[in-house]
Amino acid sequence: MKEYHLRPQTGALFRIDYEKELNPRQLEVVTAGDGPLLVIAGAGSGKTRAVTYRVARLIESGVPPAQVLLLTFTNKAAREMLRRVEALTGGEARVTGGTFHHVGNLVIRRHAEILGYRPNFTILDREDARDLLHDVLGRSRLVAECKTAPKPDVLLEIWSYSVNTGRPFEKVLAERHAVFADVEGELVRCLNEYRHRKRELNLLDFDDLLTGWRELVARHPEVREAQHERWRHILVDEYQDTNLLQAEIVERIAGENGNLMVVGDDAQSIYSFRGANFGNIIDFPKRFPSCRVFKLETNYRSVPEVLALANSSIANNRRQFPKTLHASRAPGVRPEIVTCGEVEDQARFVAQRALELRDEGMDFRDVAVLYRAHWHSMELQMELTRLGIPFVVRSGLRFFEQAHVKDVAAVLRIMDNPLDEISWKRVLRLYPRIGAATAERIWEALRDSGTAFRSDAVLRAVPSGARRGWGELVALLEKLGAEAMRKSPSEMIRAVVDGGYENYLAATYTNFHARIDDLRRLADFALRYEGLDAFLSELALSNTVAGREAVEEGEEGDALVLSTIHQAKGLEWRAVFLIWACEGKIPDARAVKEEGGEEEERRLFYVAVTRAKDQLYLVRPIVADERNLFGVIQRPSRFLEELDRATFEETRVGYGSY
Repeated sequence: MKEYHLRPQTGALFRIDYEKELNPRQLEVVTAGDGPLLVIAGAGSGKTRAVTYRVARLIESGVPPAQVLLLTFTNKAAREMLRRVEALTGGEARVTGGTFHHVGNLVIRRHAEILGYRPNFTILDREDARDLLHDVLGRSRLVAECKTAPKPDVLLEIWSYSVNTGRPFEKVLAERHAVFADVEGELVRCLNEYRHRKRELNLLDFDDLLTGWRELVARHPEVREAQHERWRHILVDEYQDTNLLQAEIVERIAGENGNLMVVGDDAQSIYSFRGANFGNIIDFPKRFPSCRVFKLETNYRSVPEVLALANSSIANNRRQFPKTLHASRAPGVRPEIVTCGEVEDQARFVAQRALELRDEGMDFRDVAVLYRAHWHSMELQMELTRLGIPFVVRSGLRFFEQAHVKDVAAVLRIMDNPLDEISWKRVLRLYPRIGAATAERIWEALRDSGTAFRSDAVLRAVPSGARRGWGELVALLEKLGAEAMRKSPSEMIRAVVDGGYENYLAATYTNFHARIDDLRRLADFALRYEGLDAFLSELALSNTVAGREAVEEGEEGDALVLSTIHQAKGLEWRAVFLIWACEGKIPDARAVKEEGGEEEERRLFYVAVTRAKDQLYLVRPIVADERNLFGVIQRPSRFLEELDRATFEETRVGYGSY
């Protein structure tokens, strides 16, 4: 039989003029030779362009596309990068690319038997994993003995954080969820049972895709060597966001002198609460002494004045790769530090200035209001609703639509109107062993008895397993019914939180600290109302039909953007307002107490200011938290006080400007 021999591939059919397409620093990255490379890509510096052109250059120089592995953090980012590579190479590139979890799935499918699984394993999504753990918890002593335990979602988050940070579960539980310390042993037993059930049923959850991949490359040299030979060039985007598992996987595959290029910005490392490890990027040169470090410092997003302020701020961090962002754009206007009298003035200033920016030619969608915590936007949301300004909240639901705010409001509504069926059923379902059907029976007994909490008919409607919770609710309602308490909606809110709802939040939500902060701020806000009726009316009016319609139309049309800084990373707007630029707000008072906390908070501030393309407003109220007649004076954020004064203008808001 005749054979036809294909010659080895010597190069690609496409040609790119790299010097024309790239700036000098990007060109250095793209044309760098083999070996470990660290690319520090400043905000808005075109790192995606550098990564995709690097892939194209490798293929053009003769590297088979199958030997290139491109890792990103989201499916959207992976699709965008692969699309760009394909466009650059004329469709020639068929590199392996995707998220860590996507590629981990491909690897484990090939070697499942080594890990004790069959290749046809099923991947549990978040809901599936929750249901399986719920079943395990339902069979545990926690339920049988009616002990307080985290909901499956919360327990999964605690376990996932432990896995991805390499920290013992017991230590994570003690530090982040100490309220469950007394049931630690039973929780460990439940997690072990959860892991056993997954293996028994040939199931893997998302964390298993990383731990399984890590086990293959760490404990099975033949698998690691095969992957090293298969992927001769590994490129990882957003390396500052990797956790210990992800870094170990790619660094083991590449080897000490392998072709591993990691790209990221240490100044934008802000996700330690999710398990991201800052040491992965900052200590990369220590782990790879032969690596070359490149810096992309030309910013294509912001005017020079915004970058001058950003550079001035981040220079105060000690643990970093020093760099200075340079603008490619023409000069614009200096950022403003805006001082307002009270929180309401802050909200009025942002709303009025947003309207002025629209009159000056910007769309609302070109303007963003950023904040450290969701509750910081409460007064602003009310002001925007009052003025009919459309807005969307990227950081979640609008403040007064959040579940925990509505839960507390439902308790207060019961006190205002004992015949409020909707509120009764919502509150009842917060307690163990009370579902929709049981809540319906209890409500019917309450209605028929004239809402007599302690009547025999009502008690008979409460299942034996739910009577402890019912007793706690009755005690709370009786406390709230006191005449002095009813005159202070603020004290009523605090009583609800302290009366067991804080424990409910801890068991139900991983971000329970933030939710408690929301409710404390709601209690402060309620101080301005003399009675319960007035306060509840304000809550109802904050979600008027007109307000909802404005937001819903804005979601697909033109709307002001409200977002936490974390949610805003990677995005940009023509004008940015950073509100609550006060000490204790940013930096967050709790975060600065943690190791490395102040520097991460400063990086968060840096991320916020580098979202602005044209105009930046750093806004702070002087007086807030109306706990007494005169309020509480708010100090300016330390991040404002350390700025070079030449990088900003000072503005004071006065009533004459309205």
